[in-house]
Amino acid sequence: MPESPTPAAAVQVIDVVRDYPRPRTSLLRPAPVVHALRGVSLEVKQGERFGIVGESGCGKSTLLRLIAALDRPTSGQILVEGNEITDLPERRLRFLRENLQLVFQDPMSSLDPRMRVRDIIAEPLVVQGHPASRERVLELLDAVGLSSDAGDRYPHQFSGGQRQRISIARALAPRPRILIADEPVSALDVSVRAQVLNLISDLVDELNLTLIFVSHDLSVVKHVCDRVAVMNAGQIVETGPTGDVYAAPQHPYTQRLVSAIPTLERALSGATTADLLAKGETA
Repeated sequence: MPESPTPAAAVQVIDVVRDYPRPRTSLLRPAPVVHALRGVSLEVKQGERFGIVGESGCGKSTLLRLIAALDRPTSGQILVEGNEITDLPERRLRFLRENLQLVFQDPMSSLDPRMRVRDIIAEPLVVQGHPASRERVLELLDAVGLSSDAGDRYPHQFSGGQRQRISIARALAPRPRILIADEPVSALDVSVRAQVLNLISDLVDELNLTLIFVSHDLSVVKHVCDRVAVMNAGQIVETGPTGDVYAAPQHPYTQRLVSAIPTLERALSGATTADLLAKGETA
Protein backbone atom coordinates (compact mmCIF):
# COMPACT_ATOMS: atom_id res chain seq x y z
CA MET A 1 0.00 0.00 0.00
CA PRO A 2 1.54 3.36 -1.01
CA GLU A 3 2.34 5.83 1.73
CA SER A 4 0.14 8.91 2.09
CA PRO A 5 1.85 12.07 0.84
CA THR A 6 3.35 14.29 3.53
CA PRO A 7 1.33 17.52 3.91
CA ALA A 8 3.08 20.56 2.51
CA ALA A 9 4.23 23.26 4.89
CA ALA A 10 1.80 26.13 5.47
CA VAL A 11 4.39 28.11 7.45
CA GLN A 12 8.14 27.69 7.79
CA VAL A 13 10.28 29.75 10.17
CA ILE A 14 14.00 29.21 9.68
CA ASP A 15 16.57 30.42 12.24
CA VAL A 16 14.74 33.70 12.84
CA VAL A 17 16.28 36.37 15.04
CA ARG A 18 14.54 39.58 16.08
CA ASP A 19 16.43 42.23 18.01
CA TYR A 20 15.02 45.56 19.19
CA PRO A 21 17.37 48.40 20.14
CA ARG A 22 16.53 50.23 23.34
CA PRO A 23 17.05 53.98 23.77
CA ARG A 24 20.58 54.96 24.68
CA THR A 25 21.21 55.64 28.33
CA SER A 26 24.64 57.13 27.72
CA LEU A 27 26.46 58.71 24.78
CA LEU A 28 29.53 56.72 25.75
CA ARG A 29 27.88 53.31 25.53
CA PRO A 30 26.23 51.50 22.59
CA ALA A 31 22.44 51.28 22.62
CA PRO A 32 21.26 48.21 24.55
CA VAL A 33 19.49 45.51 22.55
CA VAL A 34 16.49 43.35 23.45
CA HIS A 35 16.83 39.86 21.95
CA ALA A 36 13.14 39.05 21.40
CA LEU A 37 13.76 35.95 19.25
CA ARG A 38 16.98 33.94 19.27
CA GLY A 39 17.25 31.60 16.28
CA VAL A 40 13.67 30.29 16.18
CA SER A 41 12.78 27.53 13.70
CA LEU A 42 9.47 25.72 13.26
CA GLU A 43 7.24 24.21 10.58
CA VAL A 44 3.45 24.12 10.49
CA LYS A 45 1.86 21.65 8.06
CA GLN A 46 -1.22 22.51 6.01
CA GLY A 47 -4.36 21.65 7.94
CA GLU A 48 -2.47 21.32 11.22
CA ARG A 49 -3.49 22.82 14.56
CA PHE A 50 -0.21 24.16 15.91
CA GLY A 51 0.09 25.69 19.37
CA ILE A 52 2.73 28.09 20.66
CA VAL A 53 2.82 28.32 24.44
CA GLY A 54 4.89 30.28 26.92
CA GLU A 55 4.75 32.98 29.55
CA SER A 56 4.33 36.69 28.79
CA GLY A 57 7.44 38.19 27.26
CA CYS A 58 8.79 34.93 25.84
CA GLY A 59 8.48 36.09 22.21
CA LYS A 60 5.17 34.47 21.15
CA SER A 61 3.50 37.63 19.86
CA THR A 62 6.71 38.82 18.20
CA LEU A 63 6.85 35.54 16.28
CA LEU A 64 3.23 35.92 15.16
CA ARG A 65 3.83 39.46 13.93
CA LEU A 66 6.73 38.20 11.83
CA ILE A 67 4.69 35.35 10.34
CA ALA A 68 1.94 37.85 9.46
CA ALA A 69 4.52 40.27 7.96
CA LEU A 70 3.54 42.99 10.43
CA ASP A 71 7.21 43.17 11.41
CA ARG A 72 10.51 42.08 9.85
CA PRO A 73 13.12 39.73 11.32
CA THR A 74 16.62 40.90 12.01
CA SER A 75 17.82 37.73 10.27
CA GLY A 76 16.45 34.37 9.14
CA GLN A 77 13.70 33.33 6.73
CA ILE A 78 9.91 33.03 6.86
CA LEU A 79 7.92 31.19 4.18
CA VAL A 80 4.14 31.05 3.93
CA GLU A 81 2.78 28.37 1.59
CA GLY A 82 6.21 28.16 0.00
CA ASN A 83 6.52 31.91 -0.62
CA GLU A 84 9.30 33.71 1.21
CA ILE A 85 7.90 36.86 2.80
CA THR A 86 10.96 37.96 4.77
CA ASP A 87 11.84 41.02 2.68
CA LEU A 88 8.76 41.50 0.51
CA PRO A 89 7.37 45.06 0.34
CA GLU A 90 3.72 45.54 1.31
CA ARG A 91 2.61 45.89 -2.34
CA ARG A 92 3.68 42.27 -2.94
CA LEU A 93 1.96 40.83 0.13
CA ARG A 94 -1.61 40.76 -1.15
CA PHE A 95 -1.57 36.94 -1.31
CA LEU A 96 -0.62 36.88 2.38
CA ARG A 97 -3.31 39.37 3.43
CA GLU A 98 -5.94 37.21 1.72
CA ASN A 99 -4.72 33.78 2.81
CA LEU A 100 -3.61 34.52 6.39
CA GLN A 101 -5.80 36.28 8.95
CA LEU A 102 -5.46 37.05 12.66
CA VAL A 103 -7.71 37.04 15.71
CA PHE A 104 -6.28 39.26 18.43
CA GLN A 105 -6.33 39.01 22.21
CA ASP A 106 -8.58 41.95 23.08
CA PRO A 107 -11.63 42.17 20.80
CA MET A 108 -12.64 45.60 22.08
CA SER A 109 -9.37 47.25 21.06
CA SER A 110 -9.30 45.47 17.68
CA LEU A 111 -12.82 46.58 16.63
CA ASP A 112 -13.49 50.15 15.49
CA PRO A 113 -16.15 51.47 17.90
CA ARG A 114 -17.45 53.90 15.25
CA MET A 115 -18.29 51.17 12.72
CA ARG A 116 -21.35 48.96 12.61
CA VAL A 117 -20.64 45.25 12.90
CA ARG A 118 -21.63 44.59 9.28
CA ASP A 119 -18.98 47.08 8.11
CA ILE A 120 -16.36 45.66 10.48
CA ILE A 121 -16.89 42.16 9.08
CA ALA A 122 -16.86 43.39 5.50
CA GLU A 123 -13.76 45.58 5.96
CA PRO A 124 -11.15 42.97 4.85
CA LEU A 125 -13.14 42.34 1.67
CA VAL A 126 -13.37 46.06 0.88
CA VAL A 127 -9.65 46.61 1.54
CA GLN A 128 -8.74 43.74 -0.79
CA GLY A 129 -11.09 44.91 -3.54
CA HIS A 130 -13.62 42.07 -3.23
CA PRO A 131 -17.42 42.40 -3.22
CA ALA A 132 -18.72 42.87 0.34
CA SER A 133 -22.22 41.50 -0.13
CA ARG A 134 -24.88 41.50 2.57
CA GLU A 135 -25.28 37.77 2.01
CA ARG A 136 -21.62 37.14 2.88
CA VAL A 137 -21.91 39.18 6.08
CA LEU A 138 -25.06 37.29 7.12
CA GLU A 139 -23.34 33.99 6.35
CA LEU A 140 -20.42 34.92 8.61
CA LEU A 141 -22.66 36.12 11.45
CA ASP A 142 -24.48 32.80 11.33
CA ALA A 143 -21.17 30.88 11.24
CA VAL A 144 -20.05 32.47 14.52
CA GLY A 145 -23.42 32.09 16.22
CA LEU A 146 -24.72 35.66 16.04
CA SER A 147 -28.15 36.76 14.85
CA SER A 148 -28.62 38.61 11.57
CA ASP A 149 -29.62 41.86 13.29
CA ALA A 150 -26.21 41.98 15.01
CA GLY A 151 -24.83 43.59 11.85
CA ASP A 152 -26.76 46.79 12.55
CA ARG A 153 -25.25 47.30 16.00
CA TYR A 154 -21.94 48.64 17.35
CA PRO A 155 -19.19 46.72 19.21
CA HIS A 156 -19.96 48.30 22.60
CA GLN A 157 -23.44 46.75 22.48
CA PHE A 158 -22.00 43.24 22.78
CA SER A 159 -20.37 41.19 25.53
CA GLY A 160 -16.67 40.29 25.40
CA GLY A 161 -17.38 36.82 24.05
CA GLN A 162 -19.69 38.19 21.37
CA ARG A 163 -17.10 40.77 20.33
CA GLN A 164 -14.56 37.99 19.91
CA ARG A 165 -17.07 36.17 17.68
CA ILE A 166 -17.26 39.33 15.57
CA SER A 167 -13.45 39.36 15.34
CA ILE A 168 -13.49 35.76 14.18
CA ALA A 169 -16.15 36.54 11.55
CA ARG A 170 -14.04 39.42 10.24
CA ALA A 171 -10.95 37.19 10.03
CA LEU A 172 -12.89 34.59 8.04
CA ALA A 173 -14.40 37.09 5.59
CA PRO A 174 -11.73 36.80 2.86
CA ARG A 175 -11.79 32.97 3.10
CA PRO A 176 -8.23 32.55 4.43
CA ARG A 177 -6.43 29.22 4.53
CA ILE A 178 -4.39 30.07 7.65
CA LEU A 179 -5.88 31.44 10.87
CA ILE A 180 -3.64 32.85 13.61
CA ALA A 181 -5.20 33.28 17.06
CA ASP A 182 -3.13 35.33 19.51
CA GLU A 183 -4.36 34.59 23.06
CA PRO A 184 -7.95 34.77 21.76
CA VAL A 185 -9.62 33.92 25.09
CA SER A 186 -7.29 35.37 27.72
CA ALA A 187 -9.31 38.62 27.96
CA LEU A 188 -12.61 36.75 28.39
CA ASP A 189 -14.41 35.49 31.47
CA VAL A 190 -13.65 31.89 32.37
CA SER A 191 -17.27 30.88 31.70
CA VAL A 192 -17.08 32.22 28.12
CA ARG A 193 -13.66 30.87 27.13
CA ALA A 194 -14.80 27.34 26.37
CA GLN A 195 -17.55 28.64 24.09
CA VAL A 196 -15.12 30.65 21.97
CA LEU A 197 -12.54 27.86 21.91
CA ASN A 198 -15.14 25.33 20.77
CA LEU A 199 -16.27 27.77 18.07
CA ILE A 200 -12.71 28.18 16.76
CA SER A 201 -12.19 24.41 16.80
CA ASP A 202 -15.42 23.75 14.90
CA LEU A 203 -14.69 26.40 12.27
CA VAL A 204 -11.14 25.12 11.72
CA ASP A 205 -12.59 21.66 11.01
CA GLU A 206 -15.48 22.92 8.88
CA LEU A 207 -13.35 25.23 6.73
CA ASN A 208 -10.24 23.01 6.65
CA LEU A 209 -8.02 25.77 8.03
CA THR A 210 -4.47 25.69 9.29
CA LEU A 211 -4.51 27.05 12.84
CA ILE A 212 -1.65 28.68 14.73
CA PHE A 213 -2.88 29.18 18.27
CA VAL A 214 -0.90 31.12 20.86
CA SER A 215 -1.56 30.91 24.59
CA HIS A 216 0.18 31.03 27.94
CA ASP A 217 -2.10 28.17 29.09
CA LEU A 218 -0.84 24.72 28.09
CA SER A 219 -4.08 23.08 29.25
CA VAL A 220 -6.04 25.14 26.70
CA VAL A 221 -3.57 24.37 23.92
CA LYS A 222 -3.87 20.68 24.76
CA HIS A 223 -7.57 20.73 23.89
CA VAL A 224 -7.22 22.80 20.70
CA CYS A 225 -3.94 21.82 19.04
CA ASP A 226 -2.35 18.67 17.59
CA ARG A 227 1.22 19.83 18.11
CA VAL A 228 2.85 22.46 20.30
CA ALA A 229 6.04 24.47 20.54
CA VAL A 230 7.06 25.71 23.99
CA MET A 231 8.84 29.08 24.05
CA ASN A 232 11.03 30.56 26.73
CA ALA A 233 13.25 33.66 26.56
CA GLY A 234 12.93 33.99 22.78
CA GLN A 235 13.71 30.35 22.00
CA ILE A 236 11.73 27.19 21.33
CA VAL A 237 12.77 24.76 24.06
CA GLU A 238 10.47 21.83 23.21
CA THR A 239 8.23 20.73 20.34
CA GLY A 240 6.01 17.68 19.92
CA PRO A 241 2.50 16.24 19.91
CA THR A 242 0.52 18.23 22.46
CA GLY A 243 -0.61 15.22 24.47
CA ASP A 244 2.97 13.96 24.78
CA VAL A 245 4.36 17.33 25.82
CA TYR A 246 1.56 17.74 28.36
CA ALA A 247 1.89 14.22 29.79
CA ALA A 248 5.69 13.85 29.75
CA PRO A 249 7.45 17.21 29.34
CA GLN A 250 11.17 16.88 28.67
CA HIS A 251 12.54 20.38 29.17
CA PRO A 252 12.73 21.81 32.72
CA TYR A 253 10.82 24.93 31.66
CA THR A 254 7.99 22.85 30.19
CA GLN A 255 7.92 20.76 33.34
CA ARG A 256 7.44 23.94 35.37
CA LEU A 257 4.58 25.05 33.09
CA VAL A 258 2.82 21.70 33.47
CA SER A 259 3.34 21.51 37.21
CA ALA A 260 1.86 25.01 37.62
CA ILE A 261 -1.42 24.11 35.90
CA PRO A 262 -3.18 22.46 38.91
CA THR A 263 -2.16 25.37 41.13
CA LEU A 264 -3.62 27.86 38.69
CA GLU A 265 -6.81 25.84 38.33
CA ARG A 266 -7.30 25.68 42.10
CA ALA A 267 -6.86 29.44 42.27
CA LEU A 268 -9.75 30.05 39.87
CA SER A 269 -13.22 30.33 41.27
CA GLY A 270 -15.69 27.97 39.63
CA ALA A 271 -14.99 25.71 36.67
CA THR A 272 -11.80 26.22 34.67
CA THR A 273 -11.56 26.44 30.91
CA ALA A 274 -10.13 22.94 30.84
CA ASP A 275 -13.08 21.66 32.89
CA LEU A 276 -15.60 23.27 30.57
CA LEU A 277 -13.84 21.97 27.48
CA ALA A 278 -13.76 18.46 28.88
CA LYS A 279 -17.51 18.64 29.43
CA GLY A 280 -18.07 20.09 25.96
CA GLU A 281 -20.12 23.01 27.32
CA THR A 282 -21.10 25.63 24.78
CA ALA A 283 -23.39 28.63 24.67
